[in-house]
Amino acid sequence: MTGDLFESAAEQRLASRAPLAARLRPRTLDDVVGQRHLVAPGAPLRVLVESDRLGSVILWGPPGTGKTTLARLLADATAKVFVPLSAVTSGVKDVREALEAARRRLGERGQGTILFVDEVHRFNKAQQDVLLPGVEEGLVVLVGATTENPFFEVNAPLMSRATLWRLEPLSDGDVATLVRRGLDVEGADADDDAVDALVAAADGDARSALTTLEVAIALAEARGSDAALAEARASDDVSAETSVGADGEEPAGGRRGDSLPVVSVDDVVRARSGRLYHQGVDEHYDQISAFIKSLRGSDPDAGLYWMARMLEAGEDARFLARRMVILASEDVGMADPQALVVADAAARAVELVGLPEAALNLAQAVVYLATAPKSNRVTVALGRARDDVRSGRRGDVPAHLRDAHYRSAGTIGHGAGYVYPHDLPEGWVDQQYRPDEVEGHVYYEPSEHGHEREVSDRLRTHGRRKEPDRP
Repeated sequence: MTGDLFESAAEQRLASRAPLAARLRPRTLDDVVGQRHLVAPGAPLRVLVESDRLGSVILWGPPGTGKTTLARLLADATAKVFVPLSAVTSGVKDVREALEAARRRLGERGQGTILFVDEVHRFNKAQQDVLLPGVEEGLVVLVGATTENPFFEVNAPLMSRATLWRLEPLSDGDVATLVRRGLDVEGADADDDAVDALVAAADGDARSALTTLEVAIALAEARGSDAALAEARASDDVSAETSVGADGEEPAGGRRGDSLPVVSVDDVVRARSGRLYHQGVDEHYDQISAFIKSLRGSDPDAGLYWMARMLEAGEDARFLARRMVILASEDVGMADPQALVVADAAARAVELVGLPEAALNLAQAVVYLATAPKSNRVTVALGRARDDVRSGRRGDVPAHLRDAHYRSAGTIGHGAGYVYPHDLPEGWVDQQYRPDEVEGHVYYEPSEHGHEREVSDRLRTHGRRKEPDRP
């Protein structure tokens, strides 16, 4: 009975308002959370917008990173009309009509058009061919959004006429900022653990975080109203029952009294329909930690167990796939370079096939990664190189490595003394490739595991490493 009251009240509240993600949509570039590399003051995309020099662009990034929002803001900032098309539902006829309307708009009112094509990678060749002349002559400014690598899905002529901007998943801090904004708009509060759970569940997807938050708030409100009603009935307090409402609804004009609904971890779990773990956010982190450590520890059975347990709990398969792609370089690395190929193939299979069948692809990757030889030497090497860069060791590019393709480059010494490795029978040449400040610093030291033993032998042959102490 109580559960029915919760669900019914939640549905009524959600149906009476616009989605939270829509109400939180930023109105200016300054309001955008995340993507600072593109929209912060002085960032390249913002500079183009503010100087009204924006041309056609492709926005490439994971779901929920703000591609549609950014497209609308670009239109607002440039005073162009925003015309959306979905590549999923629009055909060649729709593209032609959009271009004709843009031509009329330009001729009659002198107003340009931003043509926003969502899921642009789903446009077939015929649709892209129809769109190309309008983009080429500047009739429309194309803003395409895609979650797929556009170099594989968008034809070359269209790509050559657009600038590609990469959007990154939101950081945990960015998602937490959005969650707090959502709580303020909804007049609600949340436990710190609940905010952590929302951030963990979102995995960098702002829309997912706000959708889950909206449902969780509705559940928290219903829980508070139901508790107040039960308390009123228990005390036979007629006035209190009148205040709350015999049907459990809040009185007109707002929530009960001045108290704010407080979202709990349990509300988040229920809002995700079991997609988080019943023990809360700690269990989410603990199980993914156990999964990764099982693969690192070369135990395929343990890896399969934790993968199956998380998938059964409703974990996002894409999250598991991404973690395996990371592990393939972080913990297997050059001991088995094929590991990254296998992990990437599994991640692509998740997108192409989807669950439940894609669990087979993930399982194959789990077994491969767990049984592969292990090396973290690439991870260590990257850390050492970063340490040098961040400590200020940033000398000039040696003259013989500088670009010598343009006219007169040779007159200023660019490329002088460079030896082309393919001109030698060995295919390599011993010459300096780094600034003097870091020359001789060793970052990558291959292990004796798997393929890295061969890498170590090659580096010794080239005189770049000492002989190892082998038994």
